[in-house]
Amino acid sequence: MELQDKILEHFDGRVVRKDLTKGIKGNAVVPTYVLEYLLGQHCATFDEDIIAQGLEKVKNIIKDHFVHRDEAEIVKSTIKEKGEHKIIDKVQVHLNESKDIYEATFSNLGLKKVPIGSSVIKKHQKLLSSGVWCIVDISYLFEEGEMPWRLLDIKPIQVSNIDLDEFISLREEFTKDEWVDLLVQSLGLEPSQFTFREKLIQLTRMIPHCENNYNFIELGPKGTGKSHIFSELSPHGILISGGDVTQANLFVNNSNNQIGLVGYWDVVGFDEFAGSQKKMDKKLVDIMKNYMANKSFSRGKDVYGATASFAFVGNTEHAVAYMLKNSNLFDALPKAYYDSAFLDRIHMYLPGWEVAKLRNEMFTSDYGFIVDYIAEILKVLRKDDYGQKLKEIVELDSSLTTRDRDGITKSFSGLMKIIYPHGDYTHEEAIELVNFAVEGRKRVKDQLIKMDETFEEVIFGYEDSQTGDRVTIETLENIEFGSPTQLKDAAADHKEPDESSLTSDTPIDKLIDGGESDSIEFKSTMRINLHTGERDTKIEHSTIKTIAGFLNTDGGHLFIGLDDNGNTIGIQNDKFENHDRMNLHLVNLVKNKLGPQNMIYLSIRFKNLEDNYIMAIECKPANKEVFLKVNSYEKFYIRTGASTLELTGHQMQDYIKTRF
Repeated sequence: MELQDKILEHFDGRVVRKDLTKGIKGNAVVPTYVLEYLLGQHCATFDEDIIAQGLEKVKNIIKDHFVHRDEAEIVKSTIKEKGEHKIIDKVQVHLNESKDIYEATFSNLGLKKVPIGSSVIKKHQKLLSSGVWCIVDISYLFEEGEMPWRLLDIKPIQVSNIDLDEFISLREEFTKDEWVDLLVQSLGLEPSQFTFREKLIQLTRMIPHCENNYNFIELGPKGTGKSHIFSELSPHGILISGGDVTQANLFVNNSNNQIGLVGYWDVVGFDEFAGSQKKMDKKLVDIMKNYMANKSFSRGKDVYGATASFAFVGNTEHAVAYMLKNSNLFDALPKAYYDSAFLDRIHMYLPGWEVAKLRNEMFTSDYGFIVDYIAEILKVLRKDDYGQKLKEIVELDSSLTTRDRDGITKSFSGLMKIIYPHGDYTHEEAIELVNFAVEGRKRVKDQLIKMDETFEEVIFGYEDSQTGDRVTIETLENIEFGSPTQLKDAAADHKEPDESSLTSDTPIDKLIDGGESDSIEFKSTMRINLHTGERDTKIEHSTIKTIAGFLNTDGGHLFIGLDDNGNTIGIQNDKFENHDRMNLHLVNLVKNKLGPQNMIYLSIRFKNLEDNYIMAIECKPANKEVFLKVNSYEKFYIRTGASTLELTGHQMQDYIKTRF
């Protein structure tokens, strides 16, 4: 069964064709969840004729009832002449202490000080914050000395009747990839345009909506949709300008004791958060630090707990390679936020530079959840803690701090709620999310170590509870652009190629004597960093990258246990119990990173040289292209000279077409 048919079969009435939303929105400055609420009311069918009729109804509702600012006076006149009228507008309520009444302000209509009953406020307290989109029945009756405007009925726009058990049960009908694609479509995006890692980045933006007190940051180029999910997905989240944040609107207004945004919203998003020249209130940053650490804020003598998550999104000012070499990945932040104690409270740093700028072909015309439906599901899931499942899968390294562990655990918990709410997953699928969660927190910690010498190095790794393997995680940008050690290795790679043509029949010592070339590579270790004495995924990546390059070119030999000059140092530095364990580790690396089908091209043996053993890996040319999986992102390498080169785009396509 095709995915779209499966979606329609199992989620009848809770999905909408996303091109309908995009097509109907037009110039209406109204959140997506408002439009899809209306589409869900009038287009909850798969009959094209009824959908067409429903679309006309929704268009008419927006035309007749949605208040455009430039047409506010016309709407007021309509209400006066008709006596009453239904409108869609953003409503905010304040307490007028002098009159002891609540008064509503209409954002687009421009009305202020319209009386609203206390019973409505008790039912919908978010009206007291920065405003909620509502469907409002409003009347006009002039009496001298009295406010002529009256609220007859007010209904915040949201989906009702959420059945979490049903949702979880229906999740079981979808594979992992099908479910991820459905969620990506629910965000309005076309899954076929994204790799799995890119899909995971999109879904990670949803974690603040389903995880209490989750502190998230994404910095990257403009035009990648960073803020969209915080303004359009949910009526339980609010997006504000990072430059407009004050203690009063975020926590407590001391002049009237009114609680701020964190008391009413599940997610507070800070848009345009970056900008190194922006001036921010340092006292506010100190209060935010306390809230992010303790999940509470003060109001006079009282201390209040809150569950609001913080999402910080903004643009970077430099390329990633430049930041890694010359500063750090937080260098675009205002000085007040460039505070290691504040940044240490961040659970996840999402690499916004990996997200492509949105183009027309990246938007979907297929079915996805009505955003308000998935928003309500995510809100209900905030009550659950999936973080405990982490302990069943891995044991985090003992060097990790409490904040490191909290960040990893909360990111893992959020991703599990989003992708596996039913709790049915393989060990490998869970490890996939563990790795991504660890990477997200490591990105934060790496920068803190650069910024503040009081932060100590820790090992972002774990022991796999199923295999017993110890795994260390590295961020993709460190793998790509390198540490000083990697740069040194890269320089060593660029030696002049040896002109000799050697075959697999050539004795190993003769191969080594010829030095490194397009078909010969030396490595000191397979997995251990000789500077730290610890396992290092960058070293493993370099090993498996070389093998991929050989397979995609003309084959070659990789020798482990030799320095750059071909001197024997032995394989004991890799700390394996015996040769069999080392062999098994390499086999598992190849299977996991390159695919088990490619083991047929490898021949592994151990050779005693100068009273030290080395590992010799002969790689035959593959008859089909081989991709290397790097944190769920596939890369393509070839050998050229004495180095391994990544090919992308047309270069990769042309090479594969010619070579295979």
